[in-house]
Amino acid sequence: MPPETPALLRPHALVSGDLVAIAALSGPLQESQVPGLERAVATLERMGFRVRCSPLLEAGRRHWWSSAPLAEIAEEFNGLLRDPDVRAVIAHDGGQTVLGYLDLIDVEAIAADPKPILGYSDISLLHLVLHSRTGLVGFHADVATPGLGEAWQAAPAARRQVLEDLYSALLTGSEPIGGLPTGPSWECWRAGRAEGPLVGGVLNRIVRTQATRFALPLDRFDGAVLFWEELGGEASWVWSDLQVLRHCGVLDRIAGMVVGVPTAIGGLGPADDAPTLPEIILDVLGDRDIPVLGNVDFGHAGPNLPMPVGIRAGLDAGQRTLSLLEPAVRPRGASTPVG
Repeated sequence: MPPETPALLRPHALVSGDLVAIAALSGPLQESQVPGLERAVATLERMGFRVRCSPLLEAGRRHWWSSAPLAEIAEEFNGLLRDPDVRAVIAHDGGQTVLGYLDLIDVEAIAADPKPILGYSDISLLHLVLHSRTGLVGFHADVATPGLGEAWQAAPAARRQVLEDLYSALLTGSEPIGGLPTGPSWECWRAGRAEGPLVGGVLNRIVRTQATRFALPLDRFDGAVLFWEELGGEASWVWSDLQVLRHCGVLDRIAGMVVGVPTAIGGLGPADDAPTLPEIILDVLGDRDIPVLGNVDFGHAGPNLPMPVGIRAGLDAGQRTLSLLEPAVRPRGASTPVG
């Protein structure tokens, strides 16, 4: 018999003064990134949190394309999961490493003391696997250095304040966020409404997750709002990865789709008779009549709206709205998950 799908596991809410750890969960800290890391620390402190940088987050420390050998990264991450003083973990950056230590993570520590884990890019794979193994709500949100320390700082002051307020409410509040702030880039690629749990991340990381023994059971996609974004590669790769999701049955189960702003994808139209991203998506979906909202501001293109994995969302593609219908955290001291 297949293993039982774990219940939704909301992390404990943060409170003012809590300790947030910034960790090198994937790529290393480059010398050129140090100012961005310092600005990220300042941003988190302005939001009311104490901040600690993990030991592996040292400029110049690296092992191949990672911050350290896999066993060291897993040991440090597990230490943060077990440390009762650490109340949240945010990844310094993405990279190409998470796939290597999925089997070394202390999932019992997560079940015993669930904490918000924040990040996107390679970290989206971590969210999906931990959601599969423990039910943990993963915070697909900005990483520390390129996100809070760089993309946020390049945004207008009013936008930065919106992001700070939004992230604070999501991490500390016991009430649903409701409607996410709509941006001018949002487009309706197929009209319709849907309501269901958010599941997603970087498209190629979703596909890679489903190729491991830690894949999300297909019933996690039943009625889900699938969100995804992509960085680099070719338009044909996007089409191929979506075909993988079609063949493995994911697209037959979802209720809606939300697509982030594509970044540096080659071969997208309209030049040289190349397809646009909406055309690729609708081609793969075929006659599956699900709403598709496109160019939503999450992903590698700039500041990320948070997309908490597992939290119920309401989508109205025609009206270009996306709402979080449940809180992403549970009150501090609650002894059992709230489904």
